[in-house]
Amino acid sequence: MQTRQLQYFLAVADHGGFARAADALRIAQPSLSQAIAAFERELGTPLFHRVGRGVVLSSSGQDLVGPARAVLRSLEHAESSVGSRARAGWDHLDLISTPTPGVEPLTALLAEFTRERPRTRLNIAVGFTPAAVIEAIRSGEREIGVLGSPTERAVRGLRSIALAPQPFVIISPPGSGAPVAPTIDLSELRGARLIVPQRGSLIRATIDGLIESGSLDAEIVAEVSLRASIVPMVLSGIGQAVLASGWTDLARQAGATVQRLTPTAAIHISVASRERDLTPAATAFMDLVAQTP
Repeated sequence: MQTRQLQYFLAVADHGGFARAADALRIAQPSLSQAIAAFERELGTPLFHRVGRGVVLSSSGQDLVGPARAVLRSLEHAESSVGSRARAGWDHLDLISTPTPGVEPLTALLAEFTRERPRTRLNIAVGFTPAAVIEAIRSGEREIGVLGSPTERAVRGLRSIALAPQPFVIISPPGSGAPVAPTIDLSELRGARLIVPQRGSLIRATIDGLIESGSLDAEIVAEVSLRASIVPMVLSGIGQAVLASGWTDLARQAGATVQRLTPTAAIHISVASRERDLTPAATAFMDLVAQTP
Protein backbone atom coordinates (compact mmCIF):
# COMPACT_ATOMS: atom_id res chain seq x y z
CA MET A 1 0.00 0.00 0.00
CA GLN A 2 1.44 3.36 -1.06
CA THR A 3 0.79 6.87 0.17
CA ARG A 4 -0.35 7.97 -3.28
CA GLN A 5 -2.99 5.23 -3.33
CA LEU A 6 -4.43 6.51 -0.07
CA GLN A 7 -4.35 10.10 -1.32
CA TYR A 8 -6.19 9.11 -4.50
CA PHE A 9 -8.71 7.04 -2.55
CA LEU A 10 -9.52 9.89 -0.14
CA ALA A 11 -9.79 12.40 -2.98
CA VAL A 12 -12.45 10.30 -4.70
CA ALA A 13 -14.24 9.72 -1.39
CA ASP A 14 -14.22 13.42 -0.48
CA HIS A 15 -15.30 14.67 -3.90
CA GLY A 16 -17.89 11.95 -4.55
CA GLY A 17 -16.59 11.12 -8.02
CA PHE A 18 -13.57 10.67 -10.24
CA ALA A 19 -13.90 13.83 -12.34
CA ARG A 20 -13.87 16.30 -9.43
CA ALA A 21 -11.17 14.28 -7.65
CA ALA A 22 -8.98 14.26 -10.76
CA ASP A 23 -9.37 18.04 -11.07
CA ALA A 24 -8.39 18.48 -7.41
CA LEU A 25 -5.39 16.18 -7.79
CA ARG A 26 -4.47 17.74 -11.17
CA ILE A 27 -4.20 14.41 -12.94
CA ALA A 28 -6.08 12.91 -15.84
CA GLN A 29 -9.33 11.17 -14.92
CA PRO A 30 -8.39 7.89 -16.74
CA SER A 31 -5.14 7.75 -14.76
CA LEU A 32 -7.05 8.18 -11.50
CA SER A 33 -9.61 5.54 -12.45
CA GLN A 34 -6.86 3.08 -13.35
CA ALA A 35 -5.01 3.77 -10.09
CA ILE A 36 -8.13 3.14 -8.00
CA ALA A 37 -8.95 -0.03 -9.97
CA ALA A 38 -5.42 -1.32 -9.36
CA PHE A 39 -5.72 -0.46 -5.66
CA GLU A 40 -9.00 -2.38 -5.44
CA ARG A 41 -7.43 -5.40 -7.13
CA GLU A 42 -4.50 -5.24 -4.71
CA LEU A 43 -6.87 -5.16 -1.72
CA GLY A 44 -9.17 -7.79 -3.21
CA THR A 45 -12.32 -5.75 -2.56
CA PRO A 46 -14.21 -2.84 -4.17
CA LEU A 47 -13.80 0.50 -2.43
CA PHE A 48 -16.57 2.31 -4.31
CA HIS A 49 -19.92 1.57 -5.88
CA ARG A 50 -20.49 3.46 -9.13
CA VAL A 51 -23.83 5.31 -9.03
CA GLY A 52 -24.67 7.33 -12.11
CA ARG A 53 -21.85 9.79 -12.69
CA GLY A 54 -20.70 9.59 -9.10
CA VAL A 55 -19.56 7.01 -6.57
CA VAL A 56 -20.42 6.00 -3.02
CA LEU A 57 -18.16 4.20 -0.61
CA SER A 58 -18.54 0.45 -0.26
CA SER A 59 -18.46 -1.06 3.22
CA SER A 60 -14.75 -1.76 2.72
CA GLY A 61 -14.24 1.82 1.59
CA GLN A 62 -16.00 3.15 4.66
CA ASP A 63 -13.71 1.02 6.85
CA LEU A 64 -10.63 2.41 5.09
CA VAL A 65 -11.43 6.14 5.37
CA GLY A 66 -10.43 6.58 9.02
CA PRO A 67 -7.19 4.60 8.89
CA ALA A 68 -6.23 6.28 5.60
CA ARG A 69 -6.64 9.75 7.10
CA ALA A 70 -4.70 8.68 10.19
CA VAL A 71 -1.82 7.36 8.06
CA LEU A 72 -1.58 10.53 5.97
CA ARG A 73 -1.80 12.73 9.06
CA SER A 74 1.02 10.75 10.71
CA LEU A 75 3.13 11.06 7.56
CA GLU A 76 2.50 14.81 7.49
CA HIS A 77 3.66 15.01 11.11
CA ALA A 78 6.80 13.01 10.30
CA GLU A 79 7.60 15.18 7.28
CA SER A 80 7.17 18.39 9.27
CA SER A 81 9.45 17.02 11.98
CA VAL A 82 12.32 16.47 9.54
CA GLY A 83 11.55 19.33 7.16
CA SER A 84 13.36 22.58 6.57
CA ARG A 85 14.91 24.44 9.48
CA ALA A 86 12.11 27.03 9.34
CA ARG A 87 9.42 24.37 9.71
CA ALA A 88 11.17 21.70 11.77
CA GLY A 89 9.40 20.58 14.89
CA TRP A 90 5.95 21.92 14.00
CA ASP A 91 2.95 19.81 14.98
CA HIS A 92 -0.57 19.94 13.56
CA LEU A 93 -3.81 19.58 15.48
CA ASP A 94 -7.11 19.11 13.63
CA LEU A 95 -10.19 19.86 15.74
CA ILE A 96 -13.91 20.26 15.24
CA SER A 97 -16.39 21.81 17.66
CA THR A 98 -20.05 22.62 17.96
CA PRO A 99 -20.49 26.43 18.15
CA THR A 100 -21.03 27.00 21.89
CA PRO A 101 -18.06 25.03 23.35
CA GLY A 102 -16.01 26.42 20.46
CA VAL A 103 -16.07 29.72 22.37
CA GLU A 104 -15.43 28.22 25.80
CA PRO A 105 -13.97 25.93 27.00
CA LEU A 106 -12.11 25.36 23.72
CA THR A 107 -10.47 28.80 23.71
CA ALA A 108 -9.10 28.37 27.25
CA LEU A 109 -7.93 24.82 26.50
CA LEU A 110 -6.11 25.91 23.35
CA ALA A 111 -4.53 28.88 25.12
CA GLU A 112 -3.02 26.56 27.74
CA PHE A 113 -2.11 23.96 25.11
CA THR A 114 -0.25 26.42 22.87
CA ARG A 115 1.65 27.82 25.86
CA GLU A 116 2.99 24.32 26.42
CA ARG A 117 3.38 23.47 22.71
CA PRO A 118 3.79 26.80 20.86
CA ARG A 119 4.96 25.15 17.64
CA THR A 120 1.55 23.67 16.86
CA ARG A 121 -0.61 24.73 13.92
CA LEU A 122 -4.30 24.58 14.76
CA ASN A 123 -6.96 23.71 12.20
CA ILE A 124 -10.43 24.20 13.70
CA ALA A 125 -13.68 23.40 11.93
CA VAL A 126 -17.27 23.87 13.06
CA GLY A 127 -19.84 21.09 13.30
CA PHE A 128 -23.34 22.41 13.94
CA THR A 129 -24.55 19.22 15.62
CA PRO A 130 -22.94 16.64 17.94
CA ALA A 131 -23.58 14.02 15.24
CA ALA A 132 -21.49 16.01 12.73
CA VAL A 133 -18.62 16.27 15.23
CA ILE A 134 -18.73 12.55 16.03
CA GLU A 135 -18.81 11.61 12.35
CA ALA A 136 -15.76 13.80 11.65
CA ILE A 137 -13.83 11.93 14.35
CA ARG A 138 -14.98 8.48 13.26
CA SER A 139 -14.08 9.19 9.62
CA GLY A 140 -10.63 10.46 10.58
CA GLU A 141 -11.32 13.91 9.14
CA ARG A 142 -10.57 15.40 12.56
CA GLU A 143 -8.70 14.02 15.54
CA ILE A 144 -10.41 15.94 18.35
CA GLY A 145 -14.06 16.89 18.74
CA VAL A 146 -15.63 19.26 21.27
CA LEU A 147 -19.38 18.95 21.59
CA GLY A 148 -22.28 20.19 23.64
CA SER A 149 -25.25 17.95 24.46
CA PRO A 150 -28.44 18.31 26.52
CA THR A 151 -27.27 15.51 28.83
CA GLU A 152 -23.89 14.05 29.72
CA ARG A 153 -23.03 11.43 27.15
CA ALA A 154 -20.40 8.83 26.40
CA VAL A 155 -19.72 8.18 22.73
CA ARG A 156 -19.51 4.51 21.82
CA GLY A 157 -16.13 3.52 20.40
CA LEU A 158 -14.51 6.87 21.21
CA ARG A 159 -12.66 8.25 24.20
CA SER A 160 -14.89 10.92 25.76
CA ILE A 161 -13.96 13.30 28.61
CA ALA A 162 -16.72 15.29 30.30
CA LEU A 163 -16.07 18.91 31.31
CA ALA A 164 -18.08 21.30 33.45
CA PRO A 165 -21.60 21.95 32.10
CA GLN A 166 -22.62 25.45 31.02
CA PRO A 167 -25.93 26.85 32.35
CA PHE A 168 -28.03 29.11 30.13
CA VAL A 169 -27.83 32.88 30.46
CA ILE A 170 -29.73 35.84 29.04
CA ILE A 171 -27.60 38.49 27.31
CA SER A 172 -29.11 41.98 27.19
CA PRO A 173 -28.03 45.44 25.99
CA PRO A 174 -26.39 47.69 28.58
CA GLY A 175 -28.97 49.04 31.04
CA SER A 176 -29.25 52.25 33.02
CA GLY A 177 -26.19 51.51 35.11
CA ALA A 178 -28.21 50.30 38.08
CA PRO A 179 -27.08 47.05 39.74
CA VAL A 180 -28.21 43.96 37.85
CA ALA A 181 -29.26 40.80 39.67
CA PRO A 182 -26.99 37.84 38.87
CA THR A 183 -30.01 35.66 38.06
CA ILE A 184 -33.38 36.25 36.44
CA ASP A 185 -36.47 34.07 36.38
CA LEU A 186 -37.93 33.05 33.04
CA SER A 187 -41.22 34.68 34.05
CA GLU A 188 -39.48 38.08 34.08
CA LEU A 189 -38.76 37.80 30.35
CA ARG A 190 -42.40 38.19 29.39
CA GLY A 191 -42.57 39.93 26.00
CA ALA A 192 -38.81 39.67 25.38
CA ARG A 193 -37.55 39.99 21.81
CA LEU A 194 -35.09 37.16 21.21
CA ILE A 195 -32.20 36.74 18.77
CA VAL A 196 -31.71 32.99 18.34
CA PRO A 197 -29.32 30.57 16.58
CA GLN A 198 -30.42 28.58 13.54
CA ARG A 199 -32.73 25.58 13.81
CA GLY A 200 -30.97 22.30 14.55
CA SER A 201 -28.71 23.73 17.22
CA LEU A 202 -29.03 22.68 20.85
CA ILE A 203 -29.61 26.21 22.12
CA ARG A 204 -32.34 26.82 19.54
CA ALA A 205 -34.05 23.55 20.46
CA THR A 206 -33.96 24.57 24.13
CA ILE A 207 -35.47 28.00 23.41
CA ASP A 208 -38.18 26.52 21.19
CA GLY A 209 -39.01 24.00 23.90
CA LEU A 210 -39.32 26.71 26.56
CA ILE A 211 -41.60 28.79 24.34
CA GLU A 212 -43.77 25.85 23.32
CA SER A 213 -44.18 24.72 26.93
CA GLY A 214 -45.21 28.20 28.02
CA SER A 215 -42.23 28.54 30.37
CA LEU A 216 -40.88 31.43 28.27
CA ASP A 217 -43.26 34.08 26.91
CA ALA A 218 -41.04 35.67 24.28
CA GLU A 219 -40.98 36.44 20.57
CA ILE A 220 -38.23 35.41 18.17
CA VAL A 221 -37.27 38.47 16.12
CA ALA A 222 -34.07 37.22 14.46
CA GLU A 223 -32.66 33.83 13.51
CA VAL A 224 -28.88 33.90 13.00
CA SER A 225 -26.67 31.19 11.51
CA LEU A 226 -23.45 33.06 12.27
CA ARG A 227 -23.23 32.70 16.04
CA ALA A 228 -20.60 35.44 16.35
CA SER A 229 -23.16 38.01 15.14
CA ILE A 230 -25.56 37.47 18.05
CA VAL A 231 -23.82 39.54 20.73
CA PRO A 232 -23.23 42.53 18.39
CA MET A 233 -26.93 42.38 17.45
CA VAL A 234 -27.85 42.42 21.15
CA LEU A 235 -25.61 45.45 21.72
CA SER A 236 -27.29 47.23 18.80
CA GLY A 237 -30.64 46.92 20.59
CA ILE A 238 -32.32 44.45 18.25
CA GLY A 239 -33.16 42.09 21.10
CA GLN A 240 -31.85 39.80 23.81
CA ALA A 241 -30.21 36.39 23.43
CA VAL A 242 -30.29 33.14 25.36
CA LEU A 243 -26.89 31.47 25.11
CA ALA A 244 -24.72 29.18 27.21
CA SER A 245 -22.55 30.67 29.96
CA GLY A 246 -19.42 30.16 27.86
CA TRP A 247 -20.34 33.45 26.14
CA THR A 248 -20.39 35.39 29.43
CA ASP A 249 -16.88 36.88 29.38
CA LEU A 250 -17.03 37.96 25.73
CA ALA A 251 -20.48 39.49 26.16
CA ARG A 252 -19.51 41.43 29.29
CA GLN A 253 -16.26 42.63 27.74
CA ALA A 254 -18.33 43.98 24.84
CA GLY A 255 -20.56 45.85 27.30
CA ALA A 256 -23.60 43.58 27.46
CA THR A 257 -25.44 42.55 30.62
CA VAL A 258 -25.42 38.82 31.43
CA GLN A 259 -27.73 37.06 33.89
CA ARG A 260 -28.18 33.40 34.64
CA LEU A 261 -31.63 32.01 33.84
CA THR A 262 -33.67 30.15 36.43
CA PRO A 263 -35.07 27.61 36.21
CA THR A 264 -33.38 26.18 33.13
CA ALA A 265 -31.08 23.43 31.93
CA ALA A 266 -27.43 23.43 30.93
CA ILE A 267 -25.28 22.29 28.04
CA HIS A 268 -23.04 19.35 28.90
CA ILE A 269 -19.58 19.65 27.35
CA SER A 270 -17.34 16.76 26.35
CA VAL A 271 -14.14 16.31 24.33
CA ALA A 272 -13.84 13.17 22.21
CA SER A 273 -11.18 11.41 20.16
CA ARG A 274 -10.39 7.97 18.83
CA GLU A 275 -9.04 5.56 21.44
CA ARG A 276 -5.70 5.11 19.68
CA ASP A 277 -3.57 6.08 16.66
CA LEU A 278 -3.51 9.78 17.55
CA THR A 279 -0.71 12.14 16.56
CA PRO A 280 1.53 13.38 19.39
CA ALA A 281 -0.25 16.75 19.38
CA ALA A 282 -3.69 15.17 19.70
CA THR A 283 -2.46 12.85 22.46
CA ALA A 284 -1.04 15.82 24.37
CA PHE A 285 -4.29 17.75 23.97
CA MET A 286 -6.40 14.88 25.32
CA ASP A 287 -3.98 14.54 28.25
CA LEU A 288 -4.47 18.23 28.99
CA VAL A 289 -8.26 17.87 28.85
CA ALA A 290 -8.11 14.88 31.21
CA GLN A 291 -6.32 17.06 33.78
CA THR A 292 -8.83 19.93 33.49
CA PRO A 293 -10.99 20.35 36.62
